[in-house]
Amino acid sequence: MCTLEKQGSLYILTITGPGEHRLNPTLIDAIQSTLDRIKFEPITSSTALITTAEGKFFSNGYDIEWAKSIQSNFQLMSRKLRSLISDLILLPMPTIAAVTGHASAAGLILALSHDYVLMRNDRGFLYMSELDIRLTISAWFMALIECKVGNPTARREMVLKAAKLMAKEAVERGIIDAAYDSAEETVKAAVKLGEELVNRKWDGHVYAQNRVVVLREVLDHLDYDETVDQLKNTGSKL
Repeated sequence: MCTLEKQGSLYILTITGPGEHRLNPTLIDAIQSTLDRIKFEPITSSTALITTAEGKFFSNGYDIEWAKSIQSNFQLMSRKLRSLISDLILLPMPTIAAVTGHASAAGLILALSHDYVLMRNDRGFLYMSELDIRLTISAWFMALIECKVGNPTARREMVLKAAKLMAKEAVERGIIDAAYDSAEETVKAAVKLGEELVNRKWDGHVYAQNRVVVLREVLDHLDYDETVDQLKNTGSKL
């Protein structure tokens, strides 16, 4: 479901396959176990992580179909994703998301949990779908968006218009850092950026501690997801 390649001082994590890369427990566990491999490798020099995906999608969000059958499935997905995001925030190195396809809802949150987000310009959009699927957005989703997207108009478009934003629009609104002409160019740019960051020779643990300060509000919200209670109280089947 995902692979890990070491390219010089860079780790490249790729979500594999042609599907939508829906965030069910199986995929989340695969990504998290890959991060565990990175965390427990002896790090003797500066490193950086690039996360990308094969196919048409970076990630199309939670696996809603899987969650429909049993209410506790959504609770499990939410808990596992929050654990994964916490691990990304605590990872002792810079992180870059190379978004080479659609990134929706929880899939967009996964991308935004990286320090830098690069995106291909020729295909794919960013989309917070909660309004369209009749869900209240999680407070921890919103905390991350507020930390990462400084423009309040852009946040309104994302959350209260459920806008599907192409890469050029996302750059203009300050949601992502840069856009490139193809998937290959996006990954190439991510590698170049990663090498530039590695060359700064920062201490990874100090880097992570500073990231924690920047994203403290997000970490404070990760213990609880009120959307789970919303679904339980309404009996919603998503």
